Amino acid sequence: MLEGADATDVLTADDPLYEELYDVRKEAESVGNSVEVAAIMPAVHAMRAQGPVIKGRLRELLGLPLHERHARAAGRPHWTVLSYDACEAAFRNPAIFSNSVQGHDNPADEKAMGILEMDPPMHRAYRRTIQPKFNMPEALGWWREHTIDTIIERLIARMAKGERADLNLDYCARIPVYTITTAIGLDGDEALRFRHAYLNSTSSSRSVTMEQRISNARIVESTVLGLIERRRAEPQDDLVSFLLGMKLQMPGEAPRALTDREILAHVKLVMVAGGGTSWRQMGIALFALLTHRDQLDAVRQDRALVDDAIEESLRWNPTAPYFYRMVMQDTEFYGHHIPEGAVLELGLGPANRDPARWERPDEYDLFRPKLTNMAFGLGTHRCLGMNVARVEINRGINALLDHFPALRLDPDAPAPFMTGGLEQQGVSGLPVLLG
Repeated sequence: MLEGADATDVLTADDPLYEELYDVRKEAESVGNSVEVAAIMPAVHAMRAQGPVIKGRLRELLGLPLHERHARAAGRPHWTVLSYDACEAAFRNPAIFSNSVQGHDNPADEKAMGILEMDPPMHRAYRRTIQPKFNMPEALGWWREHTIDTIIERLIARMAKGERADLNLDYCARIPVYTITTAIGLDGDEALRFRHAYLNSTSSSRSVTMEQRISNARIVESTVLGLIERRRAEPQDDLVSFLLGMKLQMPGEAPRALTDREILAHVKLVMVAGGGTSWRQMGIALFALLTHRDQLDAVRQDRALVDDAIEESLRWNPTAPYFYRMVMQDTEFYGHHIPEGAVLELGLGPANRDPARWERPDEYDLFRPKLTNMAFGLGTHRCLGMNVARVEINRGINALLDHFPALRLDPDAPAPFMTGGLEQQGVSGLPVLLG
């Protein structure tokens, strides 16, 4: 739980950092990858009809300005994958389609890789040191009891003091960032300051200088390393203490404790992933329900449908709809000869709207037949935090429906819409009436 008055104040206070850090459109515009999300799907469907795999960058194929998401992908030939089956085949073959394309040099000279940059068997060994804390029993037990339920309760009480709210800033943005930072072991104003520093240490925004990135990277490093030192001396019930007790078992090597740098890499991963993607996906799920009133009414009447509503939001508009893989050897893939060193762009969003798998794929329908979607990825790099994210969103939606049974979009505010960059999408805002 959050501790003391300072933690409560920070959690519920009006803080301009939220508007700065949690505006999907501004975030995309600042890095130069903004797109009109709704406008590109017809073109994507048309391209998929030509074949599941197409030579070229998706941005070029759509006539969009160039944006390099990963430095290692620059200057390489690209192929774009748009069908569910082809995306699944690539995810299931990490030996050929490697996630190492995500590697980069940290401006603070951080050399430790995170698990996103690793391939098996290294990835498997490192993931096993943190995965147990993110399994569904832990999400439903420890995460709920330790962070999620208390945070939601305080935010609901804060919003109940007024008649209106912007759920994007007042609710969706706050639940994940405090869930993760509290779980890590941070409390009080350390939590938001840490996330702010981390985002600015990795940001490619034109407004963030290299000197600012280096300075913020040092804040992130010193905060986490200081926390590790304190927990080594006095363990508590948090994620850093858990990681200090885990052993890394690499093939052919003796088990050993994680180094401070390895723990730091884990913490940075769960911070940016848990605080970012969960925020946007919670907003998308609420946006879907608030703009489909018949389905919202059905969920109100039968709360067992909340999970179905969440899964359909993941299929309909996953917040991270495109991922990249490095091709590690010459290969034949769906009629294309793809050379070693090329880059595969995997369209999770387009795969989730593949008409060969789903009828009426562009429509949000929580009652459609249940099929696995690709929002959290598949195979080796399936999202580590997906269980915690599902519990956060489920508990968040249920609490809103419990306390605000007349919840609806504010007709006097601008209508929300999907926005963002090609690779990171979310809702423009969620202005609502609470009573």
